[in-house]
Amino acid sequence: MKKSLALVALTAALSWPVSAMAQVQQVFPLDPAPTAGPAAPVDESATQWFVQLSGNPKADGGSATALANARQDFLNDAAAAGVPLTASFQYDTLFNGLSISVKPSDLNKIRNLNGVVAVYPVQSIRIPVEETGPGVNLATAITQTQADIAQNSLGLTGAGVKVAIIDTGIDFDHPDLGGCFGPGCRVAQGYDFVGDAYNSDSSSPSYNPVPTPDAIPDDCAGHGSHVAGIVGANGTVKGVAPGVTFAAYRVFGCAGSTSADIMVAAMERAYQDGANVINMSIGSAFQWPQYPTAQAASRLVDKGIVVVASAGNDGARGLYALSAPSLGEKVISVASYDNIAIRANGFTIGPANTPVGYLQATGAPTAALSGSFPMARTGTATSTADACTPLPAGSLAGKVVLIRRGTCSFYIKSKNAEAAGAAAVVIYNNVAGIQSITVAGAPAVNIPVVSIDPTAGVQINNLLAAGPVTMTWQNMVVYVPSVTGNLISTFSSYGMSPDLDLKPDLGAPGGSIYSTFPLELGGYAILSGTSMSSPHVAGTVALYLQAHPGTPASEIRDHLQNTAAPQVWAGNPGLGFLDNVHRQGAGMVQIVDAILAPSVVTPAKLALGESQAGPATRTLTIHNTSATAITYDLFNVPALSTGPNTFTPAFFTGFAAAAFSAPSVTVPANGTATVNVTITANSTLADHSLYGGYLVLSPQDSSQELHVPYAGFKGDYQSIQVLTSGGNGFPWLAKLSGTSLFNQPSGASYTLQGDDVPFLLVHLDHQARKMIVEVRDAATGQPVHPVFHNAIEEEYLPRNSAATSFFSFVWDGTRLHSNGNKHKVKEVPNGQYVLAVKILKALGNENNAADWETWVSPVITLARP
Repeated sequence: MKKSLALVALTAALSWPVSAMAQVQQVFPLDPAPTAGPAAPVDESATQWFVQLSGNPKADGGSATALANARQDFLNDAAAAGVPLTASFQYDTLFNGLSISVKPSDLNKIRNLNGVVAVYPVQSIRIPVEETGPGVNLATAITQTQADIAQNSLGLTGAGVKVAIIDTGIDFDHPDLGGCFGPGCRVAQGYDFVGDAYNSDSSSPSYNPVPTPDAIPDDCAGHGSHVAGIVGANGTVKGVAPGVTFAAYRVFGCAGSTSADIMVAAMERAYQDGANVINMSIGSAFQWPQYPTAQAASRLVDKGIVVVASAGNDGARGLYALSAPSLGEKVISVASYDNIAIRANGFTIGPANTPVGYLQATGAPTAALSGSFPMARTGTATSTADACTPLPAGSLAGKVVLIRRGTCSFYIKSKNAEAAGAAAVVIYNNVAGIQSITVAGAPAVNIPVVSIDPTAGVQINNLLAAGPVTMTWQNMVVYVPSVTGNLISTFSSYGMSPDLDLKPDLGAPGGSIYSTFPLELGGYAILSGTSMSSPHVAGTVALYLQAHPGTPASEIRDHLQNTAAPQVWAGNPGLGFLDNVHRQGAGMVQIVDAILAPSVVTPAKLALGESQAGPATRTLTIHNTSATAITYDLFNVPALSTGPNTFTPAFFTGFAAAAFSAPSVTVPANGTATVNVTITANSTLADHSLYGGYLVLSPQDSSQELHVPYAGFKGDYQSIQVLTSGGNGFPWLAKLSGTSLFNQPSGASYTLQGDDVPFLLVHLDHQARKMIVEVRDAATGQPVHPVFHNAIEEEYLPRNSAATSFFSFVWDGTRLHSNGNKHKVKEVPNGQYVLAVKILKALGNENNAADWETWVSPVITLARP
């Protein structure tokens, strides 16, 4: 599967147009077509908030007593300020603060209480809805990552490693997952934070935000059991690390959503229970590394726990869409690749009973599991109009007919075959791969219809050309090669991080995986998503830890990235270009190569930042742990870039150049050596593009080749427009009437009684480092105070997910008025004002006016009774 990138580098100059930017064309669609979304604006504002307090949590050396006192002081101060709130969770281990519910009109008072460092939205997170369909058995998927070799040749199972699954729970009664819960069982520990009925989705008819925790983390949704099976099932399904012990932390009810504050609580519990590895196949998209779940996850790594998290399934939503906690600086963020084979039903043909894998067409009866029939064909191996016109009556009576795809619809072909008396239809593809098809229509097709790949179709056609052929439906599974095998999955999210860190970090199979499911829901299921690739990597981490016990958690990712295998571009693999670094990271994890590699290169990834600063020079340090000196030749293998459009990525060459301080480097036995590399963005690449590639260290002996991915931003990052209309004329000054917000473009008067307060509706096309709302006199346009004129201060804002969505902010008629270390607010007198919304762009300099965007509201009249 894996081709040496050194070989790629040596041949690239002959075939790749590296000197100038050129757009490359797709033959495979990379993403589902973006939808317009709802016509009406959608409010993506939170209803709960994390409150971060000053002082380090216990993981960073904080005192439990001091932290408890700080939380109590906050609650006392809120009560003294007349702010009613409900505290959901209190944290002191991985995060210092609380999660609270409070009226939007009181949120500004919370921000300004003494000891409050930051306020973050508690995002609601749905159980990932993964696609179902034809899938690859886990036995096939593990061959893509060398996990099969690790098990069978190295004897590794992950024994002695405890993997915590923060998800929907685990069906511990499942025999593949141990069959019991508690000490001595595979699922040895855990906790249910929510109960069956919990659902934090306020738009759902089953909305129930009140957790009812208990000690038994059973799974009634299925996602967590599927994830656990990928990590380490041992039965009908065999996972990546079938000897691990599990700890299960349930954060979802049977359906719907959870909230980010429950995830942090589960992380703290997993830490206290002594997990070695934590997998989180859930996350909050479009976030920052500073988001509380990402902060907490990185602190776990500091405390010796490897954290693996899904990058996200927002491939159709464009760039900078990765999820927290995977955005955490020290977290392993995992992308998804498709599997190399499809798990299909089967029939046999001919006297040799040759198996043929098929997919059942939707809109037709299900094929039988037994019975033999003579076969017929309606065309030749090169015809494209098979069965597109009516066939002679009775010509196919009692036969299963082979028909080639092309010219007319599957429905027309199937109905014509049915009218001619066919017992069933087998449609074979006219391009590579097996296809999921539908024959839905009116009147309905009343005979089974299945699809097969072109190789099998041509084989059957040739047999029919030579004489009679009999087929037999079977109760069997056949593995059919997947045309998208080893390519990045269409749903897998794009990076980079909003602070231009290189994310995701690496990838694993996640496109259509057959794994364990709750017994009451069928026992096994096929799901797709980065939810499936993340536990695959968590399992490889367990194998690595068994092979190299005591490896610091902060170093595991380096070894996995150095030896991962970058894959070709999913849009047109025949071109041979490597896929975007900011979508696949270091590439497909290769666990045996990681375990056996004699050297490690640090840093294991290079985030180059903005090219506006000029070429980026970095130093690579190679540490050789073997007893023999190794000489590495150095190469640069560029990958495709994405163009300037955040929401509709286009793909380009215009590759970066890399100049090494020496063409090779010799690393002494059990020693280190360094080499400098200077990477220069291609001048022809359009500004706002994201580019990248791989630095290759190719050994002159037979030891393991090593790779270091790099990625950067072309141009001035702060030139990205953040405040945009969002298709609805945002920003707005708005009034609340009932449950709806209405634009007030000509200004409005507010009594500040109840919900009669000014709402600011803001659409963000990109993540923002900071938002400040200034209060200004409407007549003069000047701030109401020379220093203390801010009404709202927010940090690390996510971008909106769609053009029609927005965030809402409430002004309560006060301004921040600091006094020493204490935060105070003062009322702004009745009168006429405007609010200036100021956005500091990602990585912007607060002292550079060009890094800010400003919008000034219509006139607001404060008219308190």
